[in-house]
Amino acid sequence: MGSAATAHATPPRSVSASVLSKQTVDGKDYIVSDITIEPGGSTGWHTHEGLIYGIVKTGVLTHYGSDCKQDGAFGPGTPITDPTGADHVHIGRNEGKAPLVLEVTYVDPAGAPTSDSTPSPGCNFD
Repeated sequence: MGSAATAHATPPRSVSASVLSKQTVDGKDYIVSDITIEPGGSTGWHTHEGLIYGIVKTGVLTHYGSDCKQDGAFGPGTPITDPTGADHVHIGRNEGKAPLVLEVTYVDPAGAPTSDSTPSPGCNFD
């Protein structure tokens, strides 16, 4: 008897983050972070339980949805946001030659992670 293949979450690759500020107010965590993605790196496939707002400081963020299609490329000074919920699987990649730096504000339910890793939706990249 065969066994079904197990899908594994896709972790971030070549990503570092620094929390600049974290406060909990009225049951919500407000977290401000600087995130650096090195050339060729990615966030890994993931979702968000809460809201995310950010700005690209340097580099270009290339964003893909679960349909494997690019749905945006965001350069310096560009504001970014992602939809919330488990049905909004996406990935951010640095396809450039210089580090990508984002400043991001997460507004999450208190104690929730800033993102939840998910398996690849079947795209030929991560």
